[in-house]
Amino acid sequence: YLDLSYEQWKKEGRMKGMEDLKEAIMHGAVKRIRPKLMTVGVILAGLVPIMFSHGAGSDIMKRIAAPMVGGVITSEILELTIYPAIYLLWKGRRFKGKPTE
Repeated sequence: YLDLSYEQWKKEGRMKGMEDLKEAIMHGAVKRIRPKLMTVGVILAGLVPIMFSHGAGSDIMKRIAAPMVGGVITSEILELTIYPAIYLLWKGRRFKGKPTE
């Protein structure tokens, strides 16, 4: 979504400076929040009961579910906070030293 938003703004001629880049990245990141939260919510809804189960085979399933829960939560944090910041640094090199109009 970050690339799509960036390319759309660039094609429309709205990409003139760092502020426009920040706004485009924010627009792309916001479009990604709902699908990501729904995906993480459904995965956690399926894995959390496994984490607290006590039936036959639960020891093995807990070992599988625990890293998956950690990975899903880490993925959500990275995708919604860290990736947009890295994208800003990467694409922002283009505007380094250029005054905004």
